Amino acid sequence: MSEERAERLSAHEVAAWLRRHPKFLSQFPDLTLSLVVPREDGPAASLASYQLEVLRDKNRELNRRLAELFANAQENERLTVRTHQLALSLMRAGSAADTVLAMVASLGEDFQGDAVRVVLFDEQPGLQAPWLQVIAARDKRMAPFKDCVTSGEPICGRLNPDKMELLFGDDQSQAQSVALIPVPNVGLIAVGSRDGNRFFPGMGTLFLRLMAESFAAALARFPKH
Repeated sequence: MSEERAERLSAHEVAAWLRRHPKFLSQFPDLTLSLVVPREDGPAASLASYQLEVLRDKNRELNRRLAELFANAQENERLTVRTHQLALSLMRAGSAADTVLAMVASLGEDFQGDAVRVVLFDEQPGLQAPWLQVIAARDKRMAPFKDCVTSGEPICGRLNPDKMELLFGDDQSQAQSVALIPVPNVGLIAVGSRDGNRFFPGMGTLFLRLMAESFAAALARFPKH
């Protein structure tokens, strides 16, 4: 009678029982070798082979994640060093004009920006350059940047045409993707790249905010005229 009942056990019942007794196969190791596991992408395999394959897949995924974490850690280390060097360079500048020049030079060289543009709310004596515009914060031309300036949060990716026109004019090919950095009470900095994927929505902006804060602090040393 018990044998007949055993024959009537459903696959779900067997699976449920095995889940409650995960060490069952360790008591009957011969079953591990005789059970067959069908696969969608190839012939059937023994349970032992299947388990080994699953472990290998997990190991490959773990190695991939570790490599990704290591690469991110290296990149963050490089960015930390560059941001620190930028802060030192800004603090060594002897005037507001030199501070702005140091910022632009670092973004172009150390951070490999293909096109750097600066918008200042106040004019800085002795500073004129093709990449610089002086536009008052309340100027209507700043309307497209209102949200960015108010929030203080950098924007990364492809900018709207109205922003691109003001910042890059005829050089928009140099800015297929852009990091737009608001500087509190100072203005805006835009770093353009020919690579459309260099700056993208959702990327981390911590280092951009740190650079903006360093720039604002360095400029604050000099009185406004």
